[in-house]
Amino acid sequence: MESTTGTRVTADSQRARRVLQRTKGKSTGPITRLASPSDIGQLIKPFVFLDYVELSAALSIEGLLHPHSGIATLTALVGGSLHLHDSKGRPRSIMAGGVEWMQAGRGVWHGGSVRSSGAARAYQLWVALPPALELSAPSEMFLRPEEVPSEGPAQVLLGCLNDQESPISVPQPMTYLHVRLSEGENWRYTPPQGHDVLWISLYSGSLDAGEQVSEGEMVIFEKSERSVDFVARENCGFVLGSAAHSPFDLVEGYYSVHTNTAALHRGEQEIARVGAQLCAEGRLTHERAIHVASQMSAVTKSVSVSD
Repeated sequence: MESTTGTRVTADSQRARRVLQRTKGKSTGPITRLASPSDIGQLIKPFVFLDYVELSAALSIEGLLHPHSGIATLTALVGGSLHLHDSKGRPRSIMAGGVEWMQAGRGVWHGGSVRSSGAARAYQLWVALPPALELSAPSEMFLRPEEVPSEGPAQVLLGCLNDQESPISVPQPMTYLHVRLSEGENWRYTPPQGHDVLWISLYSGSLDAGEQVSEGEMVIFEKSERSVDFVARENCGFVLGSAAHSPFDLVEGYYSVHTNTAALHRGEQEIARVGAQLCAEGRLTHERAIHVASQMSAVTKSVSVSD
């Protein structure tokens, strides 16, 4: 079985796009950290962080309220279901094929208990926001599986693929796909004009992408706009990120990523203001607010010294 996307041909399209780096990340319990702003995130920005979560059975986790600023997060369920709370404290559910998009902007808190009904698999992606949006008003959006468009074997989580476009407005040119291929299937990804960043994370099976990629690997391709042919060695599933490489710096706080130190300070000031409001509403304890403030302060001081 074969499927292709796009028709644009580059002058050197005969040469396979080289794999620049690969990793299996670092696992702590059910969570595998595959990319962070201080490492692989520098290569693939505006994508700056990627966690893969795999739960083998029904589980309940009492998560803590925590803040973000300067980024947008996308949580995508590739299997099972998760029951969680949105930034307003309201209960929400994400089913396989569904997503949550949260644009933290100038600062927002979220968290609380997370429960799975059974085995579940999910990715959480962070996208660094550009200067025009990193201090914008926060927003949040949940999409049911039927609201996420598909093109061939790919779900379009962000951006567009051929004529299919995600209803989520992206902060800059990017595409984020969830792809499932059957054994022997050949699928070509042709990036949109200007997209020179490309990576995949394979959560099941194995495939050939010029080089073999095995389950659990994240693979970063060289900076280029060339297409990549994916051939499934067995039934497999992966997420794919494609974008124009971000020209902006990454200034990292404990919970935040901004383009400069001044924006980071402003984001953390807003986080403190919202935290005080949550304390007044009884949703956040003063002890938790103080702990988060000390975490942010320690990292902000080190950023200021390095500047």
